[in-house]
Amino acid sequence: MRHRKKGNHLGRTASHKKALMRNLAAQVFEHKEIRTTVAKAKELRGYVERLITYGKKGTLHHRRLAFQFLQDKQAVHTLFTEIAPTYEDRAGGYTRIIRLGNRKGDNAELSIFQLVGFERVQAKKEEKKKKAKEEKEAKAVEEEKKKEAQEETKEEASVKEKTQQAEVKTDTEPSKEEAKEEIQATETAPEANETDKDAQAKSDVPEEKDEGQDKDSANKE
Repeated sequence: MRHRKKGNHLGRTASHKKALMRNLAAQVFEHKEIRTTVAKAKELRGYVERLITYGKKGTLHHRRLAFQFLQDKQAVHTLFTEIAPTYEDRAGGYTRIIRLGNRKGDNAELSIFQLVGFERVQAKKEEKKKKAKEEKEAKAVEEEKKKEAQEETKEEASVKEKTQQAEVKTDTEPSKEEAKEEIQATETAPEANETDKDAQAKSDVPEEKDEGQDKDSANKE
């Protein structure tokens, strides 16, 4: 006979199961909605609804009882200040289990465990996430465009510098024809000097003869 065997052990020891329920309840109070298996969700429902009734009573004693189970100050604070006041006119049924189907792999039945009345909060969170993603994507696209524009400007600047350097080189470097003319000028310069020297030498010789003839004529006289 199965007398006084309430609940599902979930294949865990008592301490392990208590820690699991504590963590799941804290996550429910923080996010208002979690995704887990149907067996865990059914077992979690009793713990969460008991904690919400503690929050509705709102006394110091019940706050300490909630903290004794949750061991999380932030979760207790959200439970007593945000969640419990919304259920003042509700006499139970604070949670909802939505079945999602079986999971691939172990074929476990999945579900969404959520607090009744906080669906808008979850929807707003999802909208904020979507907006944040869109903003990130837009920023990434803008950054890519800026990088491309910077690269294009750098390339244009480098091309301009190269063209300017090439123009300077063409202006400073002499052309081939000019170089040939300079070489020819240097080759013809020594020949011209030699011809000048020969001409001077020839012009000097007759003068010496004339001087000698003058001397002879002077002696005769």
